[in-house]
Amino acid sequence: MGHPRINPSILSADFANLASELERIHTADGVHVDVMDNHFVPNLTLGLPVVQALHSVAKLPIDVHLMIENADRWAPEYAQLGVDSVTFHAEASAAPIRLARELHAAGSKASMALRPATPIEPYLDMLGELDMVLLMTVEPGFGGQKFLDLVLPKIKRTRAAIEGTGKPIALQVDGGISRDTILRAAEAGADVFVAGSAVYSAPEPSAEIDVLRNLALGGH
Repeated sequence: MGHPRINPSILSADFANLASELERIHTADGVHVDVMDNHFVPNLTLGLPVVQALHSVAKLPIDVHLMIENADRWAPEYAQLGVDSVTFHAEASAAPIRLARELHAAGSKASMALRPATPIEPYLDMLGELDMVLLMTVEPGFGGQKFLDLVLPKIKRTRAAIEGTGKPIALQVDGGISRDTILRAAEAGADVFVAGSAVYSAPEPSAEIDVLRNLALGGH
C-alpha cells in the first residue's frame, strides 16, 4: 500500500469560483473531478470544457471520475486533455481492458470504478491493466452521503487481490469519507481517499486535508 493520499472532490466546492477553490486545497495530493451525465447517475455536473479549464489552472494532478454512460466513447477524450488519471465505471464500459489500454495510449493513468453492489471478482484478471481501482462507498450521484460500511469487506478483498498482482495499483474510496470513517477504510486497505464535504465544509480545507491524512495513518 502507498502512503495515504487525499484527493478532495470539487463536487462540494463553489462551482462559480473553481480556481480559488483549488487554492484552498493546496495541501492535497490531487483534485477529484466528478463528471456526471444525468443518465448513469441522477445528477449533471460538468464536462470536457470545464475539465480542460481546471487542468489549465490546477497545480495538483487531476483525477477525473467519469460517472457517465458510454465510457468507451468518451473516456479517451478526457485522457487526451492531459489529466493525470481517468476513472471509468465498470458498469458503463463494454470493453474495459481495451479502454484501459486506450487511456494509457492517450497518456493518462487508467482507473476503474465500481458501484457499491458491483462485485470485484469478475474483474480480478484485469487488475494488472489498471493503475487504480475506485470502490464507491456510497451510491454515486450526490455529495454528502453516508459511508456504507458494507463495502469494507470488498475493500479488503480488493486489496488482497492487488497485493497478489505484485503491482503498485492504488485503491481509492469515494463517498462519505470523513474524520469518522477514513481509518476504517484505510485499515481495510484503501490508500487514496476522496473527501468532498468533509474538506470543503471545514473552516480551513487545507488543514482538514492534513488531519484526514494523519487519521488514515492511525494518528489522532
